[in-house]
Amino acid sequence: MHTHTTASDGLLTPTELVLKAYQRRLDGIAITDHDSIEGIQEALIESIKIPGFSVIPGVEMGCSHEDEEVHILGYFLDYTNEKLKDTLSTLRNSRWKRGIEILHKLENLGMELPIDEILEKSKKTDFIGRATIARELHDRGFVKSIKEAFDKYLDVNKPAYTERFKLTIEETIKLIHNSGGISVLAHPGLLINKQILTYCVDMGIMGIECYHSKHSKNDEKILVSFSERNNLIITGGSDYHGDIDILGDHVTDIDNIPAFRERV
Repeated sequence: MHTHTTASDGLLTPTELVLKAYQRRLDGIAITDHDSIEGIQEALIESIKIPGFSVIPGVEMGCSHEDEEVHILGYFLDYTNEKLKDTLSTLRNSRWKRGIEILHKLENLGMELPIDEILEKSKKTDFIGRATIARELHDRGFVKSIKEAFDKYLDVNKPAYTERFKLTIEETIKLIHNSGGISVLAHPGLLINKQILTYCVDMGIMGIECYHSKHSKNDEKILVSFSERNNLIITGGSDYHGDIDILGDHVTDIDNIPAFRERV
């Protein structure tokens, strides 16, 4: 229920991701690229070849709230919705400009990166995110891991961090709902300000990603309890990008979620 393809910062194409999920004996996946719906059509076409396999059209959108980045997943979107397409295009353009600024900041920090080469490679998918740049830092020996790249340079308040245009939580939830989608707060266990959960409920969020590859067991317990108290949908997702072999480690049984089951 939480995967990324080469349409954003994943390493597998939509076709490759569908085939890998099928090999893992999953009944389906949600394609939730960052600010992008460009991989959905290809994944749907590939899924038709596999009897009983479902692809849920989705997206993951980053918002800002009280100086913290909040991610919201949208499921079962009408990905042909013009307002959705226009908004995502604006967000991707902002990511692109931000990516260029980050690369130049890293250069000023003494890291000789082939900026033109990186940008040319990224043009194939019209996407450059922090994870893309983190991989470049790792592959060229400037850091020992993707995590180190974020911890040292790319996270908020780190020397290469650059802000980009984002929607508010309210705007994001409304956009998802107006596109026929179901809104779910992504990996809330990573939030510093836990009051954001209550704020999201007030803004109309429909579900919480309680199970995630970076959540602890205690996170899961707290989030499930919160979701049950607020009558929210409970989901789980690996947040698979292709770097770590975790596809299928955190899944959602949509047969137990009427709002999902009736749409498949």
